[in-house]
Amino acid sequence: MHVALLEARGFRNLHHVRVELASGITLVHGANGSGKTNLLEALCVGLTGVSWRTRADRELVRFGERITRAEATLDDDGENRRFVASIVLGEGRHHRLNGAGVGASDVALRPAVALFSPDRMSLIKGPPSERRRHLDGFVGALWPSRADLRGRYGRALAQRNALLTRVRAGAASRDGLRAWDAELAATAAALVEAREEAVACLAPPFRSLAAALGLDGDAELAYRPRTGTRDAGEIEAQLRERHGADLERGHSTHGPHLDEVAVALDGRALRRFGSQGQQRAALLALIFAEREALMAARGTPPLMLLDDVTSELDVDRRRLLVEQLQSGGQAMITATETEHVPDRREHAEVEIVAGRVGVAAAIG
Repeated sequence: MHVALLEARGFRNLHHVRVELASGITLVHGANGSGKTNLLEALCVGLTGVSWRTRADRELVRFGERITRAEATLDDDGENRRFVASIVLGEGRHHRLNGAGVGASDVALRPAVALFSPDRMSLIKGPPSERRRHLDGFVGALWPSRADLRGRYGRALAQRNALLTRVRAGAASRDGLRAWDAELAATAAALVEAREEAVACLAPPFRSLAAALGLDGDAELAYRPRTGTRDAGEIEAQLRERHGADLERGHSTHGPHLDEVAVALDGRALRRFGSQGQQRAALLALIFAEREALMAARGTPPLMLLDDVTSELDVDRRRLLVEQLQSGGQAMITATETEHVPDRREHAEVEIVAGRVGVAAAIG
């Protein structure tokens, strides 16, 4: 299965563009500001319905227009699957597969996508909430039946927090907390278990890939659950012990909404002590570790979207990157210069000039 065709209209600075994608690597090149990242983003939105860069619909619609559309056609063993994301300002966003609506929970219907972008450096140097959100999304991609765990826990947490607020205000009895302790503990245990297993899949390839991509030292990816356990009974007891503190603060002060996913080099947190280059290499290693885990679990590699990935890599690291990609699957890479991606005879190329696709790559 691979993306055969991308079409976008009125997406950021893009005019009407239609691009055929290679089943292997497609290099998207052009000057800064030409629309390379926007093309990758249009493909991401077309396939998943969401952008990694913004949640604001207005930012995705070309200035002077009120409608944008991103369409991705997948070739699935000769059968076409057509994903369409459309935005009409003032009316909202829609995501469809072959004309039928696709919801956020329909993970199994969409192809897996792994993304590198400088915008996503917050996964390494940002707050723990960024890493938790990303890990939970990876859990859903790895095991679609577990895609709703984060949502289930979030709803139980919101209900318990609402009750804490009412109890604190004298509008409800403290006895009611016990029922929500049990509910929150059950959803917490399932979420902790999934996160723990996902990081166990990622940690070994992360370590080896980090070394291969130039991160000198012992790179570590580790899950640090606040509860310290995946046992629902133990978590429920922990919640009961904290009733006093929770009522004083008016919210739940314990649970997996406070977990950390630690990224370290030689025992030191890259978030605090890593250089820009080390943090960038760690993000790239994480994305490729996810690729290996998804290949092992689902039998097919995810679509790799790599934005400005080569600009800070030396020639040897660029070659290693391409070798990793050529092991299988489909990828789109952006670069300002074609020389940033070696062995170009193995690639398809698309040039972007001021929001338009170069003549050689245009269709129709």
